[in-house]
This record gives sequence, structure tokens and C-alpha cells, in this order.
Amino acid sequence: MVAAASPVVDRDDAPTSPFVTPLLTDLYQISMAYAYWRAGRHDDLAVFDLFFRHNPFNGEYTVFAGLSECLRFVNAYRFSESDIAHLRRKYPMMDGAFFDYLATLDARRLRIYAIDEGTVVFPRVPLIRVEGPLLLAQLMETTFLVLVNFASLITTNAARHREVVGDRTALLEFGLRRAQGPDGGMSASRYAYMGGFNATSNVLAGKLFDIEVKGTHAHAFVSSFTSMDDLKTTTIVSPTGEPVEFAALCTAYRDRLGVSTNTSELAAFISYAQAFPNGFLALIDTYTVLDSGLYNFLAVALALHDIGYKPVGLRLDSGDLAYFSNECRKAFIDISDRFGVSFENLTIVASSDINEDVLQSLTVQGHSIDSFGIGTHLVTCQKQPALGCVYKLVEINGHPRIKVSADIGKVTIPGRKTAYRLFNEQGVPVIDLLAQAHEPAPVANCRIRCNHPVEHQKRCDVLPSRVEDLLRLAWADGKRARPEPTLRELRDRVRAQVQSLRPDHRRFLNPTPYKVSLTTSLLTFMHTLWLDETPVQVLR
Repeated sequence: MVAAASPVVDRDDAPTSPFVTPLLTDLYQISMAYAYWRAGRHDDLAVFDLFFRHNPFNGEYTVFAGLSECLRFVNAYRFSESDIAHLRRKYPMMDGAFFDYLATLDARRLRIYAIDEGTVVFPRVPLIRVEGPLLLAQLMETTFLVLVNFASLITTNAARHREVVGDRTALLEFGLRRAQGPDGGMSASRYAYMGGFNATSNVLAGKLFDIEVKGTHAHAFVSSFTSMDDLKTTTIVSPTGEPVEFAALCTAYRDRLGVSTNTSELAAFISYAQAFPNGFLALIDTYTVLDSGLYNFLAVALALHDIGYKPVGLRLDSGDLAYFSNECRKAFIDISDRFGVSFENLTIVASSDINEDVLQSLTVQGHSIDSFGIGTHLVTCQKQPALGCVYKLVEINGHPRIKVSADIGKVTIPGRKTAYRLFNEQGVPVIDLLAQAHEPAPVANCRIRCNHPVEHQKRCDVLPSRVEDLLRLAWADGKRARPEPTLRELRDRVRAQVQSLRPDHRRFLNPTPYKVSLTTSLLTFMHTLWLDETPVQVLR
């Protein structure tokens, strides 16, 4: 029998990373696929749920990300000739006809339902439901997990940072050099932006994902200057095209400020301003912040202003950021009064190993920082380096399946399910409700019983003002069921989703858990199957 030809892959809808191929999987997926095939079970109809068990970062919400890449992976799902040759060579104990079968596989027989990417989500609720042939659906597991776990973790981390500082403060992702390899760095830049960051220092991410790229200079630039003699030219071209003796003007302003500063640092700032007269933002902590860096910056900024340019601001990368930023702001105000310039609102950028806790502390202390550059703690998620999504079989050939565990939190919710978000009369989400697929959907303004999955005494009735069906068809008949959203659209969705939650669900300390419940029908069925699948011990 000749296999049907696989459709041609649209390279614009292929995975972003070249590593994302069918071989980006664990060996046991191939082993199980072979065992299914040998047993003649490869075409059994299976349903898998992808979900997580605990929210990260001691919080009570997670942002779902990575769906776009999952669908790109599915769209391009083909074992290449070299893939098949490699598998044949490495696993000669497997029947060669199995590899012939793998060579025919594509994802046209899968149906995938998913929550919209960028949605706030909660433990136990399926983010993705995969339906289709057992072997093929099983082979999605590892790749889907690697595409969703890190993406959701980074996006959630970024969204939490945005929640701390509010919408008026800029957040810059500076983490490429600290990321877990090139692929980790690219993913972090992409999903940090999706989570609410304004820009990245990653030039390649700017190109590939159309993210604004920002940066200043390093301490090395400043320390590479030893004196004014290192300046190859002392002039600058004014906005009208005339050369101006710039170094002398900067030195004169330093004298008028009445301070003695590090001259090599002043030379570095002059050189940087010559290169970027319209974008002068200087790193001022190479030597001393308040005695040298600040006033060298002001001297150059005043000279630029005289010539007709508008300086941007300064960056702090060490020390007491709250104190230094407030002192810098005071100096800006003082200089504005003394010299009749509008420097009050010059930008202050802060970096220096910033994380969510530091942002909270700075907010409490009071500061004058306009923009934060955040790297290590953001892109590595040092507070919690893994999300822990899992991919579990919940139905086979129409028979619901359950995984039983001594750890109650690891008992799965069986069967093909739907998920609904219920909103109160203020339009705020209050509960996510899981139901069996055959159950009628909840109806707005009609009372419905909501039950805790394992603690039977915890239940409530909800009279929702609105009901949202969370799991929507994302892939069927070999193509997407709806267009892929842009990164900017996803970013806007994330912010709106987080803000839609009650403040007590979002707060930094001791947030209120968001309720995830089961319908009475699903609860009863789950616990019946749980008992049926648990052997009864005999005590002797």
C-alpha cells in the first residue's frame, strides 16, 4: 500500500528553532511508539491532557505560552530521511517496517484543543488537549512540554515583574549573556516581551521577533579611556551641521558645576556623546556615582543641550539604587533651576541583579527610577527554574483512564473534558470549572454546583454573569483552526488577562488561591474510577 503524500510544509509556519523536529523527544517516546506498533495499537484513539500541578514563584496564577510553537511543530511534523536513517542505525533491533511507517507520519489525523495563548491559567486545567491515533499523540509529549514549560515560566515571570512596577515604568530584558545557551536566550527574549517587557538587549531577537532593542554601554567602554588624550577628535557636529568644540565645552561645564571628577570617565562620556548625540545615556558607576559619574554626565548633558541636542539619561548598575536614583533626580532638578534647562525628567535606568523581590523593596523604599534592566533572575527564572507541566493519557478508545498515586496531587482527572471560566456579576473571573465533554455547558445566570477535586467538603454554587469556554479547537484536518496571533497581540492579551484577576489573586505576599472545580458529574465519575483502579488491600 502506498502512503498518501505528505503536504508541503510552509516554512513561514515552521518552528522558530531548527532544533524542533520529531527527534527532539525522549527515547522512551520512540520505544513506546514501537511497542504500540508491534501490538497493533498505534491507531487506537487516544486523548491526552497537558497541564501543570502548581503555580510558580509562590504565586496563584500562570500565563500560558508556547502554543504557537506547538502548532508550528505539528504543522511541520515529518521525519526526514536522515532522521529515519539515524533511527535505523541506532536501533537495529526494531523491525525495519516500523521505520517505514514513521516515514509516512504527519499530523493530519490529530485534533488539538487549547486555551488561547496569553491566558492566565491554573493548576489541573488542561492547557492543551490532543486527540488522535495513540502512537502519534504520544509522540507529541516531550516536544509539547519543552515548548510550553519554559515559555510559560518566562512569560509568567515577566508578567509578575510588570505587575510590581505597573504600566508607567519601562522594563528592559538584559539577560542574553546569562541565559541557558543561545536557544534559551532567544526564547527568554521573546517570552519576556510577551509577558510585558518593553524591549530587549538581544539584537537577533529584535530582528526575528520585531522587538525594540535597547542598550547603553559597558564599564569597559569607560575604563578604556585613560585621559582626554584618548579623544581622537574634540569636536561634535551640531544639528545644523557646524562643528563645535565639544570637549572644551564639557570641561567648562564641569568647572561651572564646581566639582572634581574622574577625567578619564569624562573623556569616555564625551566620546560616547560624539557617537550618539541624540541618544546619550551614560553608565555612571564605573568609579564613584555621586562624586564623579553623575557630574560628568551632567557636564556632557549640558554641553549637548547648548549645542541643540537632548540628552536621554543615565544608568545605575550597582550600589543603593533607591538612594542613588533619588540623589540623581535631586541633581537633575537642581541643575534645571541653576541653568534654566528641562532636565527634571531625564531618564534613570537601573540594573544590578534585579529581581521581583528587589522591585518590591524599591517600591516600598521609594525611588526615582524610570526603567529597569533585568537579566539573570528573569531569563533563568532563578526563583523557580521549572514549571512542571505534564502530559497524561486521559482516555483510550472511549474509555476514560486515571493515574492513581499516593500523592493526592498527582491523581489525574480522567476522560475527555471541557473547561469553563465563570465570571461574577462584576465581570471578574472567580472559578474555572472542569466538566465531562458530554455535559451541557454552564449557562450565564443559571446556578451551578462547583466541587473541589479531592476535598469533598469544599463546594459552592456559582451564579455566573458570563461563561467562557476555555478549550477551543486549535488544529484539525492538517491545518490551524484559527490564525496565529502576533507577539504584540499576545503581549496585550497577557497584560489584560493578569489585570482581570482580583487583586488578592495577584498580590506578592500570600495571594488567595484561585478556585478550580469539577462538576458533580465529573467529580462522581473521577472518584468511582479512582476506587475501581485501586486494589483493595488484604490485612492478615
